Amino acid sequence: MKTALWLYLFLFLAYFDLHAQYPILTPFAISLGAGPAFIGWMMGMYSLTHLPGNLLAGVLIDRKGSRRYIVYSLVAAGAILLLQAYAQLPWHLLLLRAASGFALAFLSPACMSLLASLSSDSVKQGKYMSGQGIVHTLASVLSPAAGAFVVAKAGFSGTFQSLGWLLIATGVMAFFSVPKGAREQPAQAVSAAAGDGRTEALISPEAVTAKPIPLRYLLLPFFIASAQGVLFFELPLSQAGNGNKGILSTGILLSLLSLGALVTLSMLFLNRLPALWRISAALLGMALCFFGLAAVPSIPPAVVLFLLGTAKGVLFPAMAALFINISGPGRLGRTFSLQSIATSLGAFAGPVAAGQLRGLVSPYFIAFLLMMMALLLIPRPGSGKLSAYRPDLQGPVI
Repeated sequence: MKTALWLYLFLFLAYFDLHAQYPILTPFAISLGAGPAFIGWMMGMYSLTHLPGNLLAGVLIDRKGSRRYIVYSLVAAGAILLLQAYAQLPWHLLLLRAASGFALAFLSPACMSLLASLSSDSVKQGKYMSGQGIVHTLASVLSPAAGAFVVAKAGFSGTFQSLGWLLIATGVMAFFSVPKGAREQPAQAVSAAAGDGRTEALISPEAVTAKPIPLRYLLLPFFIASAQGVLFFELPLSQAGNGNKGILSTGILLSLLSLGALVTLSMLFLNRLPALWRISAALLGMALCFFGLAAVPSIPPAVVLFLLGTAKGVLFPAMAALFINISGPGRLGRTFSLQSIATSLGAFAGPVAAGQLRGLVSPYFIAFLLMMMALLLIPRPGSGKLSAYRPDLQGPVI
């Protein structure tokens, strides 16, 4: 439990630092002379360079543990932010964002793998993942508004320097606080939450390692990340014409998004529901919210983003539970690495597509279509798709 608390602290500081940049990056890129298409590539490049890091992280974390990669990610990303404060051209920002994407590619698989390995009990695993989601959301509630406030007082350069030193300090804390012997143990049990809700079911290593992860489940984080990338591209850009007031408005709207997620993340009883049921409901809710942003301008954006956040709060713990379920013994690092790869590809494709098509169609409508495609990937009741992959599951799945 002590290790989990330290991880939550490091994740809080890291997420606070990263989310504080969301309302800042687009106005900063515009101040350097970048256009919408270039901004889409800049945001997408950050995610694209996650891929080589994710590929390395999956194998290295399972072999050598998470500690060193948590420290490396935090310190390296902090140093890159310090350099970012001195960017003079759009290409400088593009290259630094690409480097930051590679450095931070190790952080999420390392933390998720270490958290999941702290217990083999399915209910505790779900609580750990919900705890991670709550920490993430607590940080993201305050950080966008805080980042917008700091940039109004200290400017872009001062803000990036402050965030960079915060990440470096967090990495130093991780070096001294995460036990050196913290290594992921083979998962001997997985949650049955993705199936019929039974928590006592165990599966043999042979049953888990016999088949690869189904492609449909890897496409889920791809479509979800693409839609999120569209949101993080379009929302700051739509407010960019209002100067510092627009930056502050973007920060407040993103904080409302996270506040909505915090509401549902706090409902820990949701962890007892089948993960695929939660995923289906959350995807439908997010799709309706994106449709509202695209087609019903009379609805206040603050209301839509709050509701979108509540759907996200249901979705991400369920996604984590699903990938724990389909992971095998000693494969948590590889599994979360594959999830991160799919997420990185989606976060690259979403902003790039939105930047190219913004003049033709609302980016929010693109996000709506992505959510509906993700919803179509969920197996229908009685199809037996997940049961075929998990022979021990006999209950209905969605």
